[in-house]
Amino acid sequence: VQLVESGGGLVQPGDSLRLSCVASGFTFSSYTMRWYRQAPGKERELVAGISSVGGIKNYADSVKGRFTISRVNAKNTVYLQMNSLKSEDTADYYCNAPAVAAWGQGTQVTVSS
Repeated sequence: VQLVESGGGLVQPGDSLRLSCVASGFTFSSYTMRWYRQAPGKERELVAGISSVGGIKNYADSVKGRFTISRVNAKNTVYLQMNSLKSEDTADYYCNAPAVAAWGQGTQVTVSS
């Protein structure tokens, strides 16, 4: 089982980024997927989740209206579109497949002017 995130980087406040997570080693289309983040000195927090076929999505209050989670099961990929980024969005972002207890290595997002 493997999850590989990409798409992080250094951006300015108000910019956008799209994170990707490619899964392998399990039946991706059968499982809920989640994005978490962990800022320096803080606990890991759930950012967004999406059901197996994408019909149900949920978001942390702090990102509602700015972030969008999506998936393409044919590509074994889950995305996190992040718009109107703020400095408080700075964190390492992790992809998670809770049913198979899988985590990616993380991708760093830094929002700074």
